[in-house]
Amino acid sequence: MTNLGIAFAVLGAVFASLFAGIGSAKGVGLVGEAAAGVVSVDPSKFSKVLILQLLPGTQGLYGLLTAILLISRIGIIGGTPADLTLSQGLMFFAACLPIAFVGLFSGIAQGKSAAAGVGIVAKKPDQSGKGIIMAAMVETYAILALLVSILLIYNIEV
Repeated sequence: MTNLGIAFAVLGAVFASLFAGIGSAKGVGLVGEAAAGVVSVDPSKFSKVLILQLLPGTQGLYGLLTAILLISRIGIIGGTPADLTLSQGLMFFAACLPIAFVGLFSGIAQGKSAAAGVGIVAKKPDQSGKGIIMAAMVETYAILALLVSILLIYNIEV
């Protein structure tokens, strides 16, 4: 007999890593496009624009962390998979949605903000910290979503 509970829990892990990863990939790509133009004119600015490009990559890491914690919690990694009820599986699935969707949208938003920061580096490289701070502000919401997902995962009874 198929265990729908475990299937929904695993689907939650997939959503967390997939959607947060898409947001990060899109965000990092946006910044990379802007950064390539700046570096082609002045290669010495590479390290400053690289920092900005790395920022939107964190959402993908948060989704991956959530997925790993979940599949570890339900015994797929390092144990025997739990016999989850459908209700438990749906709760685990729902627990992954905060980081899945906030990771998707904040990764893209952070990429746009960091790409604007690349413009600061192009014109006033000594002010690059301001661009980093503006892009990092978007990170707050990804961190909050990660926290919610983790708290939910560890408070669902198995």
